Amino acid sequence: MDQASSSVRSQSPTSRWHDRIKALGNIPPIFRMVWESAPKAVTAGLLFRFLVALTPVALLAVTRYIIDSLYRFLSHEQALPGYFWWLVALEFALACLATLLGRLVDFCDSVLADKFVRHISTKIMEHASRLDLTLYEDPAFCDKMERARVQGTDRVMMIQMIGRLIGQAITTVSLAAGIFFYSPWLLLFLVLCVVPAFLGETHFAFLGYSLNFEQTPARRLLEYLRVLGGSKESAKELKLFGLGPFLVGRYKNLSDELHRETVQLAKRRLVSGSLLTLLGTVGYYGTYAYVIYRTVQGALSLGQLTFLAGAIAGASTNIQTLFSTFSGIADQALFLTDLLEFLAVRPRVISKPGALSTPRPIRQGIEFRNVSFAYPSNPQLVLRGIHLHLSPGERLALVGENGQGKTTIAKLITRLYDPTEGEILLDGRDLREYDLEDLWKEVGVIFQDFMRYDMTAQENIGMGRVEVASNRFQIRAAAIKSYAENLITKLPKGYDQLLGCRFEGGVELSGGEWQKIALARAHLRDAQLLILDEPTAALDARSEHEIFERFTELVRGKMTILISHRFSTVRMADRILVLKGGRIAEQGSHDQLVKKGGHYAEMFELQAAGYR
Repeated sequence: MDQASSSVRSQSPTSRWHDRIKALGNIPPIFRMVWESAPKAVTAGLLFRFLVALTPVALLAVTRYIIDSLYRFLSHEQALPGYFWWLVALEFALACLATLLGRLVDFCDSVLADKFVRHISTKIMEHASRLDLTLYEDPAFCDKMERARVQGTDRVMMIQMIGRLIGQAITTVSLAAGIFFYSPWLLLFLVLCVVPAFLGETHFAFLGYSLNFEQTPARRLLEYLRVLGGSKESAKELKLFGLGPFLVGRYKNLSDELHRETVQLAKRRLVSGSLLTLLGTVGYYGTYAYVIYRTVQGALSLGQLTFLAGAIAGASTNIQTLFSTFSGIADQALFLTDLLEFLAVRPRVISKPGALSTPRPIRQGIEFRNVSFAYPSNPQLVLRGIHLHLSPGERLALVGENGQGKTTIAKLITRLYDPTEGEILLDGRDLREYDLEDLWKEVGVIFQDFMRYDMTAQENIGMGRVEVASNRFQIRAAAIKSYAENLITKLPKGYDQLLGCRFEGGVELSGGEWQKIALARAHLRDAQLLILDEPTAALDARSEHEIFERFTELVRGKMTILISHRFSTVRMADRILVLKGGRIAEQGSHDQLVKKGGHYAEMFELQAAGYR
């Protein structure tokens, strides 16, 4: 954070102003999003603001004629005009109208804020779901996405500020026109006294953005510490290892540092802003005193004095507010940079135009030709020159120590990643030639870190194939295959039982029970390719035995990839690949590999010895 801080603070004033001006380019796309979210609320809000903005000058004009008429009447110069009381009634009507229009503006703002937050949150979710999996493994991208998520919902204030800016501009122009008509120099003096405050506010708002940008990684760490200190996943070790004081202390130290930086900037802004704001006050009272002086000289009537005094007060306040609002919008626009950059990120793993449909049935199988892979954040190859072929109906097991690329192969086959080198063929055609969505329909998968949805049991299974999630017959068939049926029928509400502890009424399951639910999710897809990454890791011995007694029946006719450290599981595969150093070190059936006496036999013997 210190390096980031120094790089930002070392920027020249010119570059900072360049950033502010450049950030204004963020406003048009945000306008489009605002319009998309609620066109009716935007239109109504602008109309009401326009009418509200004109009421101050209209009220001052009517008040001027009322006061001049009263002065001439009390001075016995002339009688009250016949329309006098109509003027009083008009003043009252304008005041009432301004109040009602203000309420309508607030209502439109409220509707717009709600719809915009919903629209932008949906847009972020939709876009995030289309991005490559590798991006989520990049901390810098995760920081950007976090800022985008916060900015998308926190910038509602900027939308309201833009609405206020429009109203303030109309009011300022109408009041300034009255002052300009009397004396252009008077108006110029007012404006010049406000500009320094505007520049100061803009300067400190930019520093606020810079500080916020620097603190993003630290704030993500704060959120992580907060979750660690109060989640059921960490509760056991939190208590047993006495981690509470350690985590709380680390949280307090980091949050204190962030608070200190924020308060330091706030103090500087307070002192400088207060001094610069005094110039605006000098501008107002200077022009006000001059108008009084001219009235005493007889150059202005009481009505004109009233009009000009009100116009000067209103214009002074509105000019300051106008500059402040514009500055706020310009600097709020800086905060939208990450949101727009996030929305501009395009996935690289996509379907090409005119992509092929997945063959049904798959006839030749899947082939890896000299496939190598490295993650973008780490140039070291995870897989090196992999050659393998998976035939239709074949059961293939992948074994090896952690970090040898077993799960990576599964993710390459499902095209969550594209290979760094080489190609993967499906029925003789490059996997990249097929339509992604259609390809994924033919893949059933349960990863080791499978999701546990805080939803009903039926919905948890239905996530495997959302188009049939409401079909209880198909849900039950999948649950029976994974031995989750007995578990679900014992729940208080059966398939309608809410699972997990996040929401009231939920029932927590054991790790093995969750794994049965996840297996049912994979079976529901009824896909041609079934990938099981440590499918029985959390199951007890009896449950594992029950599932694999029916393993042959469950995977009949499907290409199956089985990843497991349990040799009692992988020995049921037709062929076993042993990965070592990112390469295929051995392959064959269980018996063949044991007889060979290589790496597989060594691992098998070590595991078997543990049961003797």
